[in-house]
Amino acid sequence: MRALVIKCTAGAEDPERCNQAFTVAASAVAAGADVTLWLTGDAAWFGVPGRAEDFTLELAGSLAEARDLVLEQGSLVVCTQCAARRGITEADLVPGARIAGAASFAEQVLADDVQALVY
Repeated sequence: MRALVIKCTAGAEDPERCNQAFTVAASAVAAGADVTLWLTGDAAWFGVPGRAEDFTLELAGSLAEARDLVLEQGSLVVCTQCAARRGITEADLVPGARIAGAASFAEQVLADDVQALVY
């Protein structure tokens, strides 16, 4: 199975698109895929404790549970510039999440046997 890199570009302002990214990431992890979930734009806030827990969308699963599953079995990365614009530091993130930039994203998605999805 190839690795899956998902970039979530939507935060609470676009809840359905945001939720889709997290749901696909958690489903792929559950299926055994190597998953990295990148949080960019306002989605960067979901790397901070309490933010995913406060997210609600009718008929949707828990964003925090999806995030935690990705953290347990995959990787959660917050965009460097997106974090900086919001005053988010690595110390502010949930345990296991990290901050990385565009070069890391490009390197990851250009590797062999990788599928990239952007929401």
